[in-house]
Amino acid sequence: MKKYVYLFDETKASDETVILLGNKGAQLAEMTSIGLPVPPGFTITTEACNEFYKNDKNWPGNLKEQVQEQLAKVEKKMGKKFGDSENPLLFSVRSGSYVSMPGMMDTVLNLGLNDQTVKGLAKQSGNERGAYDSYRRFLQMFGDVVLGVEHSKFEGALSTLKETRGVEFDTDLSADDLKELIETYKEIIKKETGDFPNSPEEQLELSINAVFESWNTDRAVSYRRINSLRSDAGTGVNVQVMVFGNFGNDCGTGVGFTRNPATGKKEHYGEYLINAQGEDVVAGLRTPQPIDTLKKVMPEAYEELVKIYDKLEKHYKDMQDFEFTIEKEKLYMLQTRKGKRTAPAALKIAVDMFNEGLIDKKTAVMRIDPNSLNQLLHKRLDTIAKEKMIEEGALLAKGLPASPGAAVGTVVFTAEKAVELAEKGDKVVLVRMETSPEDIEGMHVAQGILTARGGMTSHAAVVARGMGTCCVAGCADISVNEEEGFFKAGGITIKEGEYITLDGSTGEVMKGQIPTVEPDISGDFGKLMSWADEFRKLSVKTNADTPKDAQKAKDFGAEGIGLCRTEHMFFEGDRIKAVREMILAKTEEGRHKALAKLEPYQQEDFEGLFRVMDGLPVIIRLLDPPLHEFLPKEAEDIEALSKEMEISVQEIKDLIEDLHEFNPMLGFRGCRLGVQYPEINAMQTRAILKAAIKVKGEGKNPMPWIEIPLVGHVKEVELIKGIIEKEAEMLGAKGKIKYKIGTMIEVPRAAITADEIADKVEFMSFGTNDLTQMGCGFSRDDSGKFLKKYVEYGIYEKDPFQSIDQEGIGKLMKICIEHSRKKNPKIHIGICGEHGGEPESVKFCHKSGLNEVSCSPFRVPIARLAAAQAAIEDKK
Repeated sequence: MKKYVYLFDETKASDETVILLGNKGAQLAEMTSIGLPVPPGFTITTEACNEFYKNDKNWPGNLKEQVQEQLAKVEKKMGKKFGDSENPLLFSVRSGSYVSMPGMMDTVLNLGLNDQTVKGLAKQSGNERGAYDSYRRFLQMFGDVVLGVEHSKFEGALSTLKETRGVEFDTDLSADDLKELIETYKEIIKKETGDFPNSPEEQLELSINAVFESWNTDRAVSYRRINSLRSDAGTGVNVQVMVFGNFGNDCGTGVGFTRNPATGKKEHYGEYLINAQGEDVVAGLRTPQPIDTLKKVMPEAYEELVKIYDKLEKHYKDMQDFEFTIEKEKLYMLQTRKGKRTAPAALKIAVDMFNEGLIDKKTAVMRIDPNSLNQLLHKRLDTIAKEKMIEEGALLAKGLPASPGAAVGTVVFTAEKAVELAEKGDKVVLVRMETSPEDIEGMHVAQGILTARGGMTSHAAVVARGMGTCCVAGCADISVNEEEGFFKAGGITIKEGEYITLDGSTGEVMKGQIPTVEPDISGDFGKLMSWADEFRKLSVKTNADTPKDAQKAKDFGAEGIGLCRTEHMFFEGDRIKAVREMILAKTEEGRHKALAKLEPYQQEDFEGLFRVMDGLPVIIRLLDPPLHEFLPKEAEDIEALSKEMEISVQEIKDLIEDLHEFNPMLGFRGCRLGVQYPEINAMQTRAILKAAIKVKGEGKNPMPWIEIPLVGHVKEVELIKGIIEKEAEMLGAKGKIKYKIGTMIEVPRAAITADEIADKVEFMSFGTNDLTQMGCGFSRDDSGKFLKKYVEYGIYEKDPFQSIDQEGIGKLMKICIEHSRKKNPKIHIGICGEHGGEPESVKFCHKSGLNEVSCSPFRVPIARLAAAQAAIEDKK
């Protein structure tokens, strides 16, 4: 008989239990096992959730009996009865998957209340107001989460009552006020869905179903897609005895972090509210107090909390994010999890914990999510420009610095508008009264997030930090009118579409656009990257076509250039004229004449790259794209070219028509251009080798590796290699310059016949974009229309253009590597394209035995870290 339900005290956290129970359930069990004050309860497994979906949303096997059995054990432990009118036991029902998904799935608190049990709770607690406050909260949450009644209907009734009574906060309402509100809530529920279920057993069953169903809500699906999480994991359901933070001024609730999640500083970071329940803190409806002020309010609870900070870190050896409730000055721990943190905080915490002796270097390197380094590799506000604009009156308001970084963009007030404008390429800042889980798509595309309400642990703050997005939260200086599309700060009105700038490190909100400055690798970042380099085996190069990009990549630790796309250089200035002249030439002599104009430009380009990459390999790909890409498309541009070249408009149109291809990605491009027009490859080879000879004369050590693109047959390699060798001999480059000749592996035929190619070249580089396109049969320009669904349905775990399809394209790569190394054991094999900077793809490259990966400059540190982690995992 499969076990679906576990008491908190019958298991502990492990990799297996995190998958089986979800992280929240596993950590509740772990905290219980180390003696922390955790209210008892039980967890329903993620397997039960998956079975629920397989069984057409029906409970599996004997789940109901197991729930009843474990519930009875909790009743015995607490000396209370679920549903009893005299001494009622109440529960919270909360979700929890293998990875924390803050706010994305559903929770029900105060479960078990009805018109009878609320009287028992009032009598038992001696707090009538607290009992009825819990009841109205339950009706509101259950009505929204389980019965599907719009949250706004309850909020509207609450706001009306507060207005009528002339009070600002919920806590100002009396027990009689709350009784009246409860009747209003019951009427709302009756009108919308029918009578409210009074049976606690029915309430529990419906709430468990609601948590299961929240696994596949739009917001949860979006969150998993955005964060590349498993869609088949399911959620656990945690049924835990309620403790009450809303029973008076000797009660409270809060959220804490064992270190500052924005900066990494070791301090008592967190917030709490007196006389409140958990959702009040994260919802941001009331402004919470800093955790250290609890020392004056409830000193004993504070001292115990401080000890728990220390105990959690020493036990988990990582920064923890925890929730707590204080009932009648007694502290209870409701959950702990690995705290989400910004990349700067993650680096500081990892380095500090190593220095404190809590973890070793390997653990420190493994602690950092490679993708999170994106936060450190992008711009921050120019300090001088910012100060000048503030002096000129740009400062609008100041809120809480919830997630560091800089954001410059036009103001939008809805997630939908943010997505719409971002898809057009606009940069936006999402401004909300407070964010909710439904805003996840808009938060994902926004440059920054500004909220009027909420604290450092609000939904906006937690999600923004996890995404690495700049966020200013709880900005009480602004009043937001989302419906009419403006916000006010002092006497200034900012309308939708106007620019603002956020400084997430200070909480400042400024009018207009403030310039930003480039990042650099130093301090904790530099230290951790040096540790990563101690472990990694893969070399990391960059894709760069200009000295500026090459220098940036080198500053980020690139060990050479793994892909220089020579065609990018053709579009600058007068070069495009010479390229078009070459394409329009009707004779070989005419082509030579045009190429002679291009050659000095190309040589100059390569000289710049060789100077920057002194002593490091520079892989230069010969011309790859189809020729039609260099010709104009608009009528006025064609007419201008006609006058410039003294060729009729019709001749140009005829040539464009002649070069048109139904599928240009499979057409006349790559090495096929060199086969048809060998003079193109000859010119590029001369430019490369002349540049190398000149730079060597300056005392530097150029290392050109010449790469033949889009090879499908060994005879193509032999032909183009012959052109390269001939030019090298004529220039006297052999023996003088350390050049190599290699090929791209993009065509499946080349991967399959790699043994024929391997002894003709010194290196190979997988062009995985084209290899994926041809291997999967997807057009990379059009597949975005349907690949999202493929990922959603689990056909592919991830978009194969973003992360290597290891089961398909990966097998092609392994065949190529194995056959090539058998034929030529010394052959150097790498990968270029953006897959080279995607962590899972980098790890696959390590396992497959590649020598190097190459990626864009800003992904070089990400690839370095991912390569180190792959090497560490390999030794486990």
